[in-house]
Amino acid sequence: MIQEQVTPHRQKQMDHRYDAVAKVTGTAQYAAEFTGPFPAKDVTYGYVVQSTIPNGTLLSINADAAEAASGVLAVLTPFNAPKLPVPPPNPPARRNLTVLQDATVSYNGQPIAVVVALSLAQAQYAASLLTIRYKQEPAKLEFRKHLAEARSPKQPGKEPAVNHRGDTTAAFAKASVVVEGTYVTPIQNHNPMEPHSTIAWWEGEKLNLYDSTQAISGVKQSIAKLFQIPVDFVRVQCPYTGGGFGSKGSMWSHVPLAALSARVVGKPVKLVLGREQMFGPVGARPSTVNRIKLGATSDGKLVAMQHDVVMNASVLEDFTEHSAGVTKMLYKSPAVSVTEKLVEQNLGVSTFQRAPGEAPGTAVLETAMDELAIRLNMDPLQLRLINYADTDPSQDRPFTSKNLKVAYQQAAARFGWSKRPTQAGTQIEGNNLIGYGMATATYPANRSAAQAVVRILPGGRAFVGSGTQDLGTGMYTMLAQTCADSLGGLDPATVQVKLGDSTLPKAPVSGGSQSTASVCPAVQDAAAQVILKLSELVALQTASPLFGKGSSELTAKDGRLVAKNNPALADSFASIVQRNGNIPVEAMGSAEKSEGADAYTSQSFGAVFAEVAVDKDTHMVEVRRIVATYDIGTLLNDKTGTNQLEGGIVWGVSFALHEETHIDPVYGRTVNENLAEYHVPVNADIGTLDVTVLNIADTKFNPLGARGIGEIGITGAAAAVGNAIFNATGKRVREFPITPDKIMTA
Repeated sequence: MIQEQVTPHRQKQMDHRYDAVAKVTGTAQYAAEFTGPFPAKDVTYGYVVQSTIPNGTLLSINADAAEAASGVLAVLTPFNAPKLPVPPPNPPARRNLTVLQDATVSYNGQPIAVVVALSLAQAQYAASLLTIRYKQEPAKLEFRKHLAEARSPKQPGKEPAVNHRGDTTAAFAKASVVVEGTYVTPIQNHNPMEPHSTIAWWEGEKLNLYDSTQAISGVKQSIAKLFQIPVDFVRVQCPYTGGGFGSKGSMWSHVPLAALSARVVGKPVKLVLGREQMFGPVGARPSTVNRIKLGATSDGKLVAMQHDVVMNASVLEDFTEHSAGVTKMLYKSPAVSVTEKLVEQNLGVSTFQRAPGEAPGTAVLETAMDELAIRLNMDPLQLRLINYADTDPSQDRPFTSKNLKVAYQQAAARFGWSKRPTQAGTQIEGNNLIGYGMATATYPANRSAAQAVVRILPGGRAFVGSGTQDLGTGMYTMLAQTCADSLGGLDPATVQVKLGDSTLPKAPVSGGSQSTASVCPAVQDAAAQVILKLSELVALQTASPLFGKGSSELTAKDGRLVAKNNPALADSFASIVQRNGNIPVEAMGSAEKSEGADAYTSQSFGAVFAEVAVDKDTHMVEVRRIVATYDIGTLLNDKTGTNQLEGGIVWGVSFALHEETHIDPVYGRTVNENLAEYHVPVNADIGTLDVTVLNIADTKFNPLGARGIGEIGITGAAAAVGNAIFNATGKRVREFPITPDKIMTA
């Protein structure tokens, strides 16, 4: 039964991206591309020198030859770098930064020096001249060999590390069918097209940063605290971010290192990480080892679920990948037990990566659910429908909206799920084994407090600004579209958008799929306040056809104020502003979490179906097609929204078949620290993608009726592909990525 069928007013969608021309013509500037406001000749270049041991102490760094090299301005090491007033770790980022404040080495690849020179080539050459001596200590490596040493997290995460409901021991004893297995996901590294980059320069005690980030406000607060300067003395600008996926969601060591270097040399310092430097110093998704046990009655009803996960963590800092969180809430079960533990390693700090928790969580849980369906001789889709949770079982409260059953039905029909062979390995085309698989996608719907400013400019054009970021996901488009719609249907082309500047009204980190859901309601509020101000002005303007009209008598439409009871009486925004001396009319807007946030669970869902072909001889997997339907509330823009969902699915295929970071078991260095050997799919690896959304508004979540969609696309996709491989071959691979050798030996 579909809930909440009433759909609110839908925005008029922009048919192109607001920033499309700037990006395709190369005029869109990313952090490392800025040349001002300082003279271009004043820019210097920083190069980060990294440790070559995984654990120990720096005994000395001889920089004589490097300092004498051509163009070198400074070599900063732990032995000469200025001491910061607040040593890391540095809340609110909660990152244990390594910024040359001591000689301890905690992982291979840790920043241990910065060379600043007149050119990048000079800095890199000088770095090669450094003579570095270490006292090496035994390192904690080889995660899988140390699972018995797992401990509970020291630092709290977003969910408790241990969570139980019901008596799982008794429930498993009564279950008719029990499946149990261990499922493994690897370390994965984000590799956005734009590497992490910062330009830092000081104006007296004031610090300016161009920084590639997902959180200009977060960087501003973190670096102000680290340097103990007023927050208002820091300005962070980032008009465009070339991808982040979580890796740019908090400040990493290179940002304060750039600022520290700029203070030492007295000039702007540009510091851009090389591709190989993105493996370690800026985080990664940790590996998880998941022991999952499911118990059910003979008719498929879950009676008990147990999910115990162990993951690698850095000796520097705990980070918990909540892959067991999905198990607590996705299906109805009277008894559930989950635990999460960590194994310390001499590796860089783990961090958020697209759909943290839910991406690996759905990969492993949905594989186990498929195994349960096979044991029950039941259709995997039917098993999920039998255990469908109408309310959130983890918190015993209703969802703001949930229409997953409809998504299942629609996607299954488009895919042709009814034609799925019930016996694995029986559908053959030439030398290929054909298989069908499915899985459930899910991700929380998040909102945070946000602010925005809207102005009506001379000539009737509009301006909207907010201190949010655009990661390539379409934030410029969403602000223009929402502002235009909220002002009564302006042409979005007449709206000027500014974001990516910490001097603008504050907005949250672009993470957790929350930017549109948080910032756009603030834009709506600002636009409503502007309309009210225009109404108050026009009521006093004797030359206006609306003179004397109260604000309650007026509405905004197509760039005009219109009398509600007589549409022939109207006055344009341009005329109202002109009579006001061409002084722009401006208002600030804000939005908070919904009042009922604690009474409801806001969650998005999806149904993902995959078809694969597996070569009988080589065991190579071809993903022929993926069909998916998502329940994400209202889709505000078809082009940017579908692009996000499809991109997530591509990443899910990458999770299933390609991605894995290999750590050298002796030296702790990432072996495949480049895009030649860190495998990701290319166009030829992706078959047909058929993506739709239900477009059922969730107005209990926010006024737009829209939930975030940046991360849900990756969830469920890996399991759908893996389950299709089983259906094709009859071989169950429980360790991702599913590579030909694993299929061969399964």
